[in-house]
Amino acid sequence: MTYPITPAILKQVKSIAIRTRGLVDALLGGEYRSVFRGQGMEFLEVRAYEAGDDYRVIDWNVSARLGEPHVKTFTEERELTLFLVVDHSGSTDVGAPVTKVARAVEIAAVLALAAVRQQDRVGALLFTDRIEHVVPPAKGRRHALRVIRDLLAFSPVGRGTDLAAGLDYAARLLHHRSIVVILSDFVAEGWERPLARLAAKHDVLAITIDDPREVSPVASGWITFSDPEGEAESLVDLGDARVRAAWRTEAARMAETRSRAFRVSGVDHLALDTTGDYSTALRRAFARRPRRRGRVAR
Repeated sequence: MTYPITPAILKQVKSIAIRTRGLVDALLGGEYRSVFRGQGMEFLEVRAYEAGDDYRVIDWNVSARLGEPHVKTFTEERELTLFLVVDHSGSTDVGAPVTKVARAVEIAAVLALAAVRQQDRVGALLFTDRIEHVVPPAKGRRHALRVIRDLLAFSPVGRGTDLAAGLDYAARLLHHRSIVVILSDFVAEGWERPLARLAAKHDVLAITIDDPREVSPVASGWITFSDPEGEAESLVDLGDARVRAAWRTEAARMAETRSRAFRVSGVDHLALDTTGDYSTALRRAFARRPRRRGRVAR
């Protein structure tokens, strides 16, 4: 489906570009290059070992044949693929002062802008309980603006969540090693194995976005909660300290289970919420990502 470029969408694109210009520049100046660059390395040549060379790139076969150490040298791939997987299920359509999905879309737009400034390919997959919309990876400013436009203009059909299907679809679509950024609250079931399979072939960053009220509710008396992905309703007394304590305990358990799944899968994790400014956290997260991201290909 092609989404029209309305004046409202153009205004949103311009607003995001202006408000996040400093963040995009910061990513381009350091974190983006150090994290996203160097992902793919192509073999260049073998040369004699020099003082200071990394011993891990010694070509032992050539060294043995020539009688002195030689190392492999590599060149960085000229372009990379950034693929954005964005959750539009009902559970992400809550939050204050912005919804979880609104924050996810803006972060996705920032990353798309950074990618196009580096002349890298960028694509996106939007899902609910079904695959709703896919923009295959391509390069160019016009294409990146299409990705951002579709992110902003998209209106989901489904309300449920099938994160596993989204991850499996991304794995089938991406034939070469890519950077996959998943923006979701991960409130779903059965996504752990598909995530591990995706991470085995690609560099995956999970950005979780939570509403602080779902983690630690305030004392507010009797509240009727509606399931954003179904019909169920529950009446809960948040004025009861014991209820709030049990709520916080369960939220912490779910967060730890989610984090453990990321660690087991070898996926980097950035936890954000719907409040405050996310730019500092995003810069810091990229700056401290493990340098295994820049490891040399064998």
